[in-house]
Amino acid sequence: MSISVQKVTKLYGEQRALNDVSFDIQPGEIVGFLGPNGAGKSTMMKIITCYLPQSMGKVSVCGFDVGEKSMRVREKVGYLPEHNPLYLEMYVKEYLAFIAGLHGISKPKRKVEEMIALVGLTVEQRKPIRALSKGYRQRVGLAQAMIHDPDVLILDEPTTGLDPNQIEEIRSLIKNLGEQKTVMMSTHIMQEVEAICDRVMIINKGSIVADDSAANLRQMRKQSQTVEVEFDGKIAASELRKIKGVRQVEPLEGQRWLVRADTEGDIRATLFQFAVNSNRSVLTLKVAEQRLEDVFRELTTNE
Repeated sequence: MSISVQKVTKLYGEQRALNDVSFDIQPGEIVGFLGPNGAGKSTMMKIITCYLPQSMGKVSVCGFDVGEKSMRVREKVGYLPEHNPLYLEMYVKEYLAFIAGLHGISKPKRKVEEMIALVGLTVEQRKPIRALSKGYRQRVGLAQAMIHDPDVLILDEPTTGLDPNQIEEIRSLIKNLGEQKTVMMSTHIMQEVEAICDRVMIINKGSIVADDSAANLRQMRKQSQTVEVEFDGKIAASELRKIKGVRQVEPLEGQRWLVRADTEGDIRATLFQFAVNSNRSVLTLKVAEQRLEDVFRELTTNE
């Protein structure tokens, strides 16, 4: 087991940042750790990486308890925090050599060159870190997290502040790393989770509320339907909301609507009959696939 979390609670005074959280992550998994701001994501990651002690429960990484064997855990873990802490006055190669020294790596020069090539820093390696773009600074952060060849990578918002090209490059790098290492990453970008992760965990108010593949989570509400419908004439949103089972309506272009319903029957038949009764014709009527974003919103809000 790469990561084992058993009944972990974290208290800040009277506030429960984590509440009886349990999960296991197997070797070679890429796990997306999702949740709204303040849900407990960063707290959980800091406990796993030995930056914070838990109040109750047990956490182990590669078989080592984070409290009793913290130095062994640090040997096994590479960590990229949300706010990438770099020494901006140092040069890229200088900084990575410094980190290699902290880990006591033999042949540090070769290892630094290997990391620079792996994360795509070759053209920037002789620059001071302060001169790098946000994307290249993230690459430096990833290089320092991996330089000691850890079995587990913990990445907290690894693509925050990057442009679309940089995001795609970092995603590709993380995906490749996941073939050899266990990766746990937090993000607010749902497309990123679906593109990279084998598994998704959603945390809300300190508790795990979902743990499955992205595809399975999209299908979790079998009685929830989302349908795109287009009429040949004007229809008011208030009319659609009166239809039995309809929970939400969203206007699209023209006379197209996105209708969300909670019903055991097929809402398409009901919408078609509604059009007939309203002396309207239906031009388009198709089921829209439920998005991971919709599932996330349902699980973490009261909507």
